[in-house]
Amino acid sequence: MEAIHASQTKIGKLIAEAEFNRFGVISAVLTIVGILGGVVTGMGAVENTITLSFVLIPTMVTLSCILAVQPMRWILGAGAVCFGIDVIMMAYYLIA
Repeated sequence: MEAIHASQTKIGKLIAEAEFNRFGVISAVLTIVGILGGVVTGMGAVENTITLSFVLIPTMVTLSCILAVQPMRWILGAGAVCFGIDVIMMAYYLIA
């Protein structure tokens, strides 16, 4: 366990806290990424191979990082990218 120093940035502190609370953060990321990916796929991403790839690849990268017990920085980064792509695709299917 590492001590959190005052000289760290806010993101560094967030990652250090996430590393300490690893199992809770992983379960939250797994739930959010899985549900959003399924919702976007159900909204219409399954109709086109390219849009399905835009949703599927980041979701699988995030889940692979979790399964491989990667550092929390990688898991949080992959989860944030996946969340952003899923929200953009969801907005696209709501508008279209």
